[in-house]
Amino acid sequence: MKGKTEFTFQAIGVVRTSFKDKFGIPRQPGLASKLRGILKLHSDPDLKTALNRLETFSHLWVLFVFHEHGGRGWKPSIRPPRLGGAEKVGVLASRSPHRPNPIGMSVLKIESIDLEAKGGPEISVAGVDLLDGTPILDLKPYIPYADSLPHASAGWADEPIERVEVIWSEPALTEVKVADSDGDKELREMITEVLELDPRPAFQKKQIPVSEISSEGAQFGFDLFGYEIKYKIQNGKFVIQSVMLS
Repeated sequence: MKGKTEFTFQAIGVVRTSFKDKFGIPRQPGLASKLRGILKLHSDPDLKTALNRLETFSHLWVLFVFHEHGGRGWKPSIRPPRLGGAEKVGVLASRSPHRPNPIGMSVLKIESIDLEAKGGPEISVAGVDLLDGTPILDLKPYIPYADSLPHASAGWADEPIERVEVIWSEPALTEVKVADSDGDKELREMITEVLELDPRPAFQKKQIPVSEISSEGAQFGFDLFGYEIKYKIQNGKFVIQSVMLS
C-alpha cells in the first residue's frame, strides 16, 4: 500500500480459551453463549488501574490480532464461508482475518473480573470466538445506545444463521458424563452449540450437505475442548456417536 503510515502496538494480554486450533471456533462472538474464556492481562499496575469500573458494564469489546490466520499478505477479495465459498466480496466488506491489518474485534459478556489474579488481572467472559493465545490490543466497554443499531442493514450477511439439529446417542451421553462428571451438562451444551453451527469447512458443507439424502451416514470427527468428538449425518441432523479424551 503506497503512502502508508506505520504504527507499532504492544499487546496488553492474551485470550485463554479451550480452542487450541481454528477448527470449531464460531465465526462470530455470542453465537455459542456457553463458550467461556479468560482475558489474561499482563501484570502491570497501570493495567490494573485501567480496569477501574469496567465491572459496571455487562459486555466489552475486545480488539485483538489474528495472529494465526496463516496468510501471507492479503487479498482485496475473499470468499466468505457465509456464502458457501461460492461468491467473492471485498475483504473490507467482510470480517475475514486476511485483512490489510489483521485486527479483529469481538463483543463478549463479562462474567467476572479478578484484579488480584496471579500473573495479572483476569476477566472471565462468555460467548467467545477466539483462539487460545490470541493477543489482546485493547478493551472497550460495550455501550448499547452507541453500539447497537437495530435497524442497520447486514448487507450480504443478512440471512439468518442456519443451525443443524444435534442429537446425542446414548453411548455418547454416557461418555460425556464420565468425561466431565462434575459438569457434564455444561460440556454437553458447549459441544452442542458448536455442532449446531456446522463447523465444517465450506467445501465440505458444499460436497456433503446435511439436508441431502446422499449425505446420509457420512461420518466426521474433530478435537474440541480436549475431547475427540465423532458424529454422523442422520435424517438431516448431526448425531454424536462418541466423546473421548484426545
